[in-house]
Amino acid sequence: MLVALSIVAGLILLVVGGELLVRGAASLASAFKISPLVIGLTVVAFGTSAPELGVSLQASFSGNGDVAVGNVVGSNIINVLLILGVASLVAPLVVSSQLIRKDVPLMIAASLAAWWMASDGMIVRWEGGVLFLALLAYIAFSVVASRKESKLVQEEYEDYTHSLTSKKDVVLQLAYLIGGLALLGVGSNLLVNGATKVAVALGVSQLVIGLTVVAIGTSLPEMVTSVVASYRGQRDIAVGNVVGSNLFNILCVLGLTAVVSPKPIPVAPSAIDFDIPCMVAVAVICFPVFATGNLVRRWEGALFVIFYIAYTVVTVLAAKGSPLIGPLGTLTTCGVLPLTLLTFAATLLIGRKKN
Repeated sequence: MLVALSIVAGLILLVVGGELLVRGAASLASAFKISPLVIGLTVVAFGTSAPELGVSLQASFSGNGDVAVGNVVGSNIINVLLILGVASLVAPLVVSSQLIRKDVPLMIAASLAAWWMASDGMIVRWEGGVLFLALLAYIAFSVVASRKESKLVQEEYEDYTHSLTSKKDVVLQLAYLIGGLALLGVGSNLLVNGATKVAVALGVSQLVIGLTVVAIGTSLPEMVTSVVASYRGQRDIAVGNVVGSNLFNILCVLGLTAVVSPKPIPVAPSAIDFDIPCMVAVAVICFPVFATGNLVRRWEGALFVIFYIAYTVVTVLAAKGSPLIGPLGTLTTCGVLPLTLLTFAATLLIGRKKN
């Protein structure tokens, strides 16, 4: 009972802390005349990825490296398959051309880089440093590119920007920022400790707990942001938040965790062989889906959700050594994946002919 309360309390604190951090950071950034586009795709994305950062840092310092890796990989898979899937079921999502040209290719490149770095069974400090430097370069590039943004883009992110008219407003936003960071620290500690105890009690690996329970919990801010944005008809926030968060998860969360970790972050063979390739595949599939009419349609969102359910089932069954894993793997490899790829290829070809 106490373990369950620890996990629930940790999730609540992470969500509340992430929201406070987003609001405080976005308002302060706006006060310093930082572009609304940069705020939307960097500050807001970082704020919604802050739970992942808190959990991964805490996990690495407590010797639970598998939780740190599983959290990042699982969160990136969830962000696309579950969050974008559910958000597009609420309403079809429009994708900006800039996102397709710049941010999605960067997400694919970052995913491939993480796979290569993890291929030897660990991510060392210098590799984390490279990822974090890439994050700084991405932010700098976004700041420069934002000077060309249109009024339409500025209006998309106006909910995240506020003019601070007095010192009292500045102090309040600073309090939100500091309070959000504090809640993230406490919440991540409770969640990691609770999830680790559950893993030990059930005989499930820490990697699986990181890929499922922890990843879903830390992805709640992205879920709330994207679904609400979709419901309110805000054109790009739902997709931009997911792509930006995936970039931050790899470049900041994984990179910074590897830099400050007292020892290299271990990567389980199952993650190298299955979970990280799934993360890469999910990033790659975004390109044809987004490029077909600059839209994520409801049927595509439904496929995303189905894929996430299938991925979770396979992950849990594999962890338990179930005899069903063989037939399921064969069905997925020989049936579901080829049919899906053919469907997306046909959709992309039809979209090009229309243009």
